[in-house]
Amino acid sequence: MTLLETALNARKNAYAPYSNFKVGAAVRSGSGKIFGGCNVENVASPEGTCAEAGAIAAMIAAGETEIAEILVVAGGPVLITPCGGCRQKIAEFSELDTPVILANPAGETSTTTVGDLLPGSFDKSHLQKG
Repeated sequence: MTLLETALNARKNAYAPYSNFKVGAAVRSGSGKIFGGCNVENVASPEGTCAEAGAIAAMIAAGETEIAEILVVAGGPVLITPCGGCRQKIAEFSELDTPVILANPAGETSTTTVGDLLPGSFDKSHLQKG
C-alpha cells in the first residue's frame, strides 16, 4: 500500500464526532515500512490525539525510530499542515529535509519539508549541558 492509501484507510476510521473533521496520516520509516494513524477526538477536547501522533506511535511500537517521509490527508477547501505539536513530534524522528506530503481525498498533493514547517525547532542539542 502507498502512503496515500494507508492514510486514506486510516482516515476512514477517525473518531471525530465533535468536529466531523477526519484526518489520516501515514509514516514511511527508515526501513520502508508504512504505519498509519487517524485523529481520535474526546469530549474533553484537548485530550484527543492527532493522526500524525497515531502513525508515529505505531511506528515506535513496531521498534522503528526514523521517519523517512510522512503524508497527512484531510478534507476541506485547502490542504492541511500538521499542528504545532505534531510538527515537533515529527521533527523528533526525522531530519530537516524529510518530506511532508499534504493531501486531500481526491489525491491532490503538495510537498514541503520538516525544516520548512518548523524552522528553528527545539531539538536534542538544546538539552546538552554546556
